[in-house]
Amino acid sequence: MARELLSKSASQCVYRDGDKILKIFAKDFDKSEVFHEAFINTRVENIDGINVPKILGIRVEDGQWIIEKEYVEGKTLKQLMDENPEKMDEYIGKMVDLQMTIFTKKAPLLQKLRDKLTYQINGLNTIDSSTRYELLTRLESMPKHFKLLHGDFRPSNIIVKDDGTMYLIDWVHASQGNASADVARTYTTMYLYNKDAAEKYYADFCSKTNTDKSYVHKWLPIIAAANLTKNRTEEKELLENWLNVADLM
Repeated sequence: MARELLSKSASQCVYRDGDKILKIFAKDFDKSEVFHEAFINTRVENIDGINVPKILGIRVEDGQWIIEKEYVEGKTLKQLMDENPEKMDEYIGKMVDLQMTIFTKKAPLLQKLRDKLTYQINGLNTIDSSTRYELLTRLESMPKHFKLLHGDFRPSNIIVKDDGTMYLIDWVHASQGNASADVARTYTTMYLYNKDAAEKYYADFCSKTNTDKSYVHKWLPIIAAANLTKNRTEEKELLENWLNVADLM
């Protein structure tokens, strides 16, 4: 069976190769980042109660690092949402339930989200010192939790098998910290391509967890600043607007 290209970017290509996924990195990609990604995946793949495709190996081919993972047959939740818009509420409910399950888990060897966000905000050279100080002060004031966070929880990273089993992929940004920060990141990501779905997700999570929306909302400027470090032009205007978002919705 020939390799099937699933996705491509400047730094990596992802292929299906039979019952494996091959993530092939560019020749100049930092080797430490390859092993870091494999390390995180390995740490979470054996946690009870969540389904994560397992790492099968790491190798070099023609000067390029390759991570081999299990292939999971199914569609992404985003595909299902696009194909069946009338089921949006049902899909979002299942998505929220999955994220709530993840938040009950621990992974003490992962990086603390607070440290990662501090580093990102300090490295953001497009904001003034006053804004940076306000963001870091707000971050420091947030309750310190140590829950498992995916870091890029979105419908396109959830694979749904025919029997309804859900697998979560792309754990490279996983950390431990406050669940509401991860919710704010998911909301931000979804808002960029489907505002209605983002608002439904936000409302469903807060309702099921008895979380005040204003509490999650306090994370939005911090997450917006962190996401600005990725230099995605299509996100820049929205994220900059959210840097000065009001404390309450």
